[in-house]
Amino acid sequence: MHSKLFEIGPLEIHSYGLMLAISFLVGIYLSMHRAKKQNIDPNKIIDLSVVIVISAILGARFLYVIFHLEEFKGHWLDTINPFQSSGQIGIAGLTMLGGFIAAVGFGLLYLKLKKLPVLKIADIVVPALGLGIFITRIGCFLNGCCFGVPTELPWGMVFPLDSPAGYCFPDQQIHPTQLYSSCYGLVIFGVILLFERIKKFDGFLLYLFLIFYGISRFTVDIFRYYEDSMILIQLKNFSFSVNQGISLLLIILGAGLIYYNYLKIKSSPSQVK
Repeated sequence: MHSKLFEIGPLEIHSYGLMLAISFLVGIYLSMHRAKKQNIDPNKIIDLSVVIVISAILGARFLYVIFHLEEFKGHWLDTINPFQSSGQIGIAGLTMLGGFIAAVGFGLLYLKLKKLPVLKIADIVVPALGLGIFITRIGCFLNGCCFGVPTELPWGMVFPLDSPAGYCFPDQQIHPTQLYSSCYGLVIFGVILLFERIKKFDGFLLYLFLIFYGISRFTVDIFRYYEDSMILIQLKNFSFSVNQGISLLLIILGAGLIYYNYLKIKSSPSQVK
């Protein structure tokens, strides 16, 4: 694992942060390219990207903090201050699902306030989300976070003791759930582009993403380790996490919106694009 790539004085460059930055840059470039092909001003994508980046980081941080309050007792400023009380520069501890929800919510709100074609632009941007998951989860793997539970499967991996995964499960083979997540991000990216060929209404790709991401996240989380604060239901051989609950809501929302729009098309054939 290569959690810390290098440091300049107190400034540490971590693999997760670097991969997150790369995912944003690649996503912005891809979205601008797609916007230009659909006669949307690429500068609008840049403005939207600023909103998405800021809201994604804040949302990811918020969801992490709210379920790890014990970690910040006595130094609450560390929840938002990049200059940590430990002397470290940067904010460690983000939950991707919180970032995703905040990015989508505030991104759609921004488009609405600017009176831009909300769902059309959402469909332009959404493939970049799958690609972003693919890149960012590689950063999780290098960092050794977002790891799985012990397994005897041949692809189980032993993480270094100085990584979060190795600290929690020393010298044990565990599911490399970061790589599972990275793979489903790439699959979602390809499938969304494939389904674009049969798109019948604006918002179709966004709603499909909600379904595919929800299913993928729910499935991978079966094999992922979560601390007790993130577990909603715990039985002998089964646990149901907060993130799985959110994933189910995303699936229902996406499926419901697709069904609603197809009913509209059926009742008003003139709406077919």
